[in-house]
Amino acid sequence: MLETLGLMGAGFLHALTPINILAMAASTAIGIIIGCLPGLSAAMGVALLLPMTFTMSADTGLIVLGGIYCGAIFGGSISAILIHTPGTPASAATAIEGYQMTLKGQAGRALATACYASFWGGLLSCISLYFFAPLLAQLAMQFKSPEYFWLSLFGLTIIAGVSSKSLLKGLMSGALGLVLSTIGADPLAGVPRFMFGQNSLYEGINTTCALIGLFSMSQALILAETAIKQRAKAAKVKDKLMIGREDIKRITPTILRSWIIGNVIGILPGAGASIACFMGYNSAQQFSKHKEEFGHGAIEGVAGSEAANNAVTGGSLIPMLTLGIPGESVTAVLMGGLIIQGLTPGPDLFVGETAKMTYTFFAGFVLIQFFMLAIGLIGCKGFAKISRLSDAILIPCIVVLCVVGSYAIRKNMIDVIVMMIFGGLGYFMRKFDLNTAAVVLALILGPIGERGLRRSLLLSGGDISILFSSVICWVLIALCVFGILSPILMNKMEARSIAKAGGDMDADEMFTEDHVDYDSDHIE
Repeated sequence: MLETLGLMGAGFLHALTPINILAMAASTAIGIIIGCLPGLSAAMGVALLLPMTFTMSADTGLIVLGGIYCGAIFGGSISAILIHTPGTPASAATAIEGYQMTLKGQAGRALATACYASFWGGLLSCISLYFFAPLLAQLAMQFKSPEYFWLSLFGLTIIAGVSSKSLLKGLMSGALGLVLSTIGADPLAGVPRFMFGQNSLYEGINTTCALIGLFSMSQALILAETAIKQRAKAAKVKDKLMIGREDIKRITPTILRSWIIGNVIGILPGAGASIACFMGYNSAQQFSKHKEEFGHGAIEGVAGSEAANNAVTGGSLIPMLTLGIPGESVTAVLMGGLIIQGLTPGPDLFVGETAKMTYTFFAGFVLIQFFMLAIGLIGCKGFAKISRLSDAILIPCIVVLCVVGSYAIRKNMIDVIVMMIFGGLGYFMRKFDLNTAAVVLALILGPIGERGLRRSLLLSGGDISILFSSVICWVLIALCVFGILSPILMNKMEARSIAKAGGDMDADEMFTEDHVDYDSDHIE
């Protein structure tokens, strides 16, 4: 206990260095900008800017990625409130009440509420990050080769449901990722496999190139496919960016409920912020004493949605850091950032010198919430103008960053070609409603599972009973079954939440630009 407290204190001291403070401020601001641009996402933002962290120390690089993650989740609320178009799917429910408040001339009050609720949702989620992560890491230290095989298999069952509407398509995407993960040298024998004469593929496909292509370049292709368009004009914020004591008193219970909801959903595999925002919104409506205001600009609806989706951030990091199992697309990209820094996600992050880096990241994640609050309140009016940025400007910027970022990894044009191939693959996968996140997670988890299986069989002389030789193995087998069933349960939860919120459309499509409710009498 004393050792943990010492690590926590040292983490804050290291996080408060000038370079880390600058990294927090800059990355949070960049994340908010990415979040408030409709069509972009937190996962895409983290993947796009991942190459920026190559030359940074491990703790600073992770703090930058954490700032982009948190900032993007909050940033989606700005365009949701002002132009009825969520910057990210995580803010879909925020648009319901937030835009109605804007039409009533309360845009400043709505933005301040979103910022305040996002801050507390994210800050409270750090409690579980601090206290649950080390406990889970201690359990993971007992894992051997058979346990790692089942752990990777558990991750592969999870990815079938990550952001996927179809279990079959999720499994197909995961299978494709497994096939691609075999490219490179055999992990035990060192025999080349599917390298096509390219020595640069000896270590396999570069995960960062795959991330940039699947999440960023594919999005640029999707945007380019549609007509270049000027976004709906954002409303002017005429009232003050603040909320009074009565508002704070009214939304505090909602924030606390949404924190618990978002944190639990963040830890659950296959869930995500888009589900959390609707569940937070629904709980706010259910427990509200002013139900008649919902649908007409209820401040509790904004607070419930934003506190829940930001509470997901801390919870979602726990399985990724402790077990190496990212439960959704953003944490998959963050896991790629860890690997690039030469770190292996899992219990090793919580022992020795690596623990200092981990707790520095934890402390930075706490401080990022304060930067998000300050930057959000100060810069909301400026960010509102950014949300109008035309695709004609946005698309070339994304393409340039994709090419430069992938080339900067090893200064090798092969990496750029790999990124472009995965960009095309991601484009067609989106067209056929396949799961790009599943491919990335399979690329990461495939080699881990292969090594675990083959080492187990070597140790046992080919006896498969070694895979069922411990209680942990059986627990992980049960979790694998849960991982297969969880997409079905999550889809039902999401459909029920959206239906209660007043719509039958999918969370990703509920408030696209085709559904902007533009009122010239209220929007200037």
